[in-house]
Amino acid sequence: MSKAPTGKGTGTSRHPATEILHSGRDPAAQHGFVNPPAYRGSTVLFPTLDAIEDYDNQPYRYGRHGTPTTAALEDALCRLEGGERTLLTASGYQAVTTAILAFVKTGDHILMVDSVYQPTRKFCDTILARLGVATTYYDPAIGAGIADLMQPNMRVVFTESPGSLTFEMQDIGAIVAAAHARDAFVLMDNTWATPYYFRPLALGVDVSILACTKYIVGHADAMLGAITSNARAAKLVEDARATLGGCPGSEEVYLGLRGLRTLGVRLDRHQRSALEVARWLSARPEVARLLHPALPSDPGHALWKAQYKGASGLFSMILTPTPRKALAAMLDGLELFGMGFSWGGFESLIIPFNPKRYRTATDWTAEGPAFRLHIGLDDVGDLIADLEAGFKRLNAAR
Repeated sequence: MSKAPTGKGTGTSRHPATEILHSGRDPAAQHGFVNPPAYRGSTVLFPTLDAIEDYDNQPYRYGRHGTPTTAALEDALCRLEGGERTLLTASGYQAVTTAILAFVKTGDHILMVDSVYQPTRKFCDTILARLGVATTYYDPAIGAGIADLMQPNMRVVFTESPGSLTFEMQDIGAIVAAAHARDAFVLMDNTWATPYYFRPLALGVDVSILACTKYIVGHADAMLGAITSNARAAKLVEDARATLGGCPGSEEVYLGLRGLRTLGVRLDRHQRSALEVARWLSARPEVARLLHPALPSDPGHALWKAQYKGASGLFSMILTPTPRKALAAMLDGLELFGMGFSWGGFESLIIPFNPKRYRTATDWTAEGPAFRLHIGLDDVGDLIADLEAGFKRLNAAR
């Protein structure tokens, strides 16, 4: 049990299911209450002149820099990640942009996976471009071949595995080896698996990024992000977060702590349910292909099996060519699957997507429409019945 949450840690031998229950809390310091309270505040009072003159060495200095609630969640996530330092941000996207800005300056070059979360791509193509930082997009399947794209001014390799929407797996170990040979930093968006199923820093990644909005919070009711760094990267990230001024709200951090405690049981349920739904979908004549690395039929299955301890509830499917009116008939009548962005909560979701609009290093050749599904905590039989009724409407409208 953490006695002095600091956001620092070097991992633990305890199983992650146990670690998420005990780290980042100290009942003895909270009058015996199991959970730390939500500290709300901006001003921190210093007891003496000596203390305020020693500002940088005080545990709490100003609300933007963190509170005991913030420190508790940072400590818990850092131990789960096996990192040197975890810092919270107001959203997963803020975690991404802060982490990238921690390492680049005008004239630098970064390599960005072509299957990345679309807002990350927009950040590279707008803000980074205006700052004079060049971005090259690369095929997520490139592996060790990424060395051929590295320029002398290359500073960062950004990975996201599996890829956003299309779920390509990356050979993280090979990419880390190539990047570190050039003294570059490797960043990874690990929101899909969370450190419960995959610990990027154990494979040499320098910075692991989470949109805690998703599975850490787990209830679709808070925006939150986290950046966990190894010893090599921690100070750079800490300085960037402090300078940029990003900080989460007290209530959001408290909801992140609450959600973390049930992460293990929720992810195990999401995984089982998603695989059951995916296997059912694979037998449907309307489905041309499933994009789910935990399925043996997936091109990335071997990499997933070698690197990951599990899979989450998020995957995609490609349908056979279908008229839009038939798709509308299917989707508009769904009762349990909502059409909305984000994922990772208890609710089941489905959204259409089309990578042709933004891919630049790879081609999207699927002929039929594509949909991303998040399998929530609903009964699987009910979810399958909802989809089956949807396919019935789809076929009737063709």
